[in-house]
Amino acid sequence: MTGKDILKITLNLAVIYIAGGLIIALVHAATSPIRYHNKVVAEELALKSLVPDADKIEKLGDWKIHEKDAKYFVAKKGEATIGYIVQSYGKGYSSYINTLIAVDRDFRVKKVKILDQKETPGLGDEIEEDSFTDLLKGKDADHLKVLKTETTEYVQAITGATISSRAVTDDAVRNGVKFIKATITGGGAGHVGR
Repeated sequence: MTGKDILKITLNLAVIYIAGGLIIALVHAATSPIRYHNKVVAEELALKSLVPDADKIEKLGDWKIHEKDAKYFVAKKGEATIGYIVQSYGKGYSSYINTLIAVDRDFRVKKVKILDQKETPGLGDEIEEDSFTDLLKGKDADHLKVLKTETTEYVQAITGATISSRAVTDDAVRNGVKFIKATITGGGAGHVGR
């Protein structure tokens, strides 16, 4: 193989890589607004599903947990506040679990929705099932604790997925509830979720 052949192959590969990169960049640029819009619509639907009685859900602010940006909201019916929603993250077995938590005015969990997780299929991903998230309903921050034994006062772990169960309950939900309660009642929340 001559130097001319090597140069020809190198130029051909360079052209192919540049053309491929341009195509990927163009597709990304074209689909970025669509992906952003879909994300906003999905968030709005998730918020509404957490507090279906609310006429409006307004963003109150932002906070950080596990170095991740999260948001919190107020849910209103007419002019009356009927609850709050807080986004939170829990460190699971395979991923950070992105969670939305709706609480009533007494800061008891009304509903939990897992937005994103990459836990072990068939085990840890059971955190998304109603059979697990329903165990969190009615609990305040003091009762958001996973136990491996049968319990009604606290939350029973998913068999074989204790780490994922704790990531949702003890980490994401408890820290989210503590944060929103401290923020709304004026006690400050600088220490929560750090």
